[in-house]
Amino acid sequence: MGHWLYRNVVEPGKLPLLLALIAFMTTFLVTRVVVRMIRAGKGPFGNVRAGGLHIHHVVPGVILTVVGGFGAAASNGNAIGASVSAVLFGIGAGLVLDEFALILHLDDVYWSEEGRQSVEMVVVTAALVGLMLVGFAPFGVNDLSQAELQDRGAVLSTVGVNVLFAVIALVKGKPLLAVFGVIIPVVALVGAVRLARPGSPWARRFYRRRPQARARAARRAYRHDRRWAGPSRTLQDWIGGRPDPPPPPGPGAERGSPPGRGPDPARLPDHR
Repeated sequence: MGHWLYRNVVEPGKLPLLLALIAFMTTFLVTRVVVRMIRAGKGPFGNVRAGGLHIHHVVPGVILTVVGGFGAAASNGNAIGASVSAVLFGIGAGLVLDEFALILHLDDVYWSEEGRQSVEMVVVTAALVGLMLVGFAPFGVNDLSQAELQDRGAVLSTVGVNVLFAVIALVKGKPLLAVFGVIIPVVALVGAVRLARPGSPWARRFYRRRPQARARAARRAYRHDRRWAGPSRTLQDWIGGRPDPPPPPGPGAERGSPPGRGPDPARLPDHR
């Protein structure tokens, strides 16, 4: 194990990346344990407040990410400085991405259904960093021979084709395949050649006059979601905790009104 670690991590200069990944995952897991204990009213932990303001842990996360990033840029090849900066960056990134959904929605959706996006982002980030750690280079450049790497045209064409596949997969409504396809080109190729998901830009543009293609895409999406939605939600609940149920409709809510809100003011009679 020690020989493999030195040969594949230390010698190629990937030790800071490994330390950042370990710090990132450890911070996320510890943070989730702490917030779940706070949610359950157990342990000595509590929300951090300053003058009545709830300080979310994304705030120290941003600070640590900035310090770690600039520290790595200023390390100038110093192994100790780069390693310390990598740990700080990993801790900060773990705190920030644990509240990714709050940043995306600009609302405290940590324990709502939208809060699952934080767990998804952490899992995707850890997987991508892990792939880079074990030797996968973006855009499939690691699949080229030494002679091809010396040919600038071969490198540019490989990168261009892989980027095209990733973009097509994204337009077809498959963002995860597009993201992983940047590291593993065959994944982007699969996303690019398969049917688009209903409602995606590709489906709206190219399936508009093809009812059979629309029906096939809908059936495939239904079968995929039916097979994987349950296990995916179970895994997310196990990692990040089960979201709170949506609030019940308000007492004056009408059909078609958003949950928890009253009727549409436009539908109310004018008593002036």
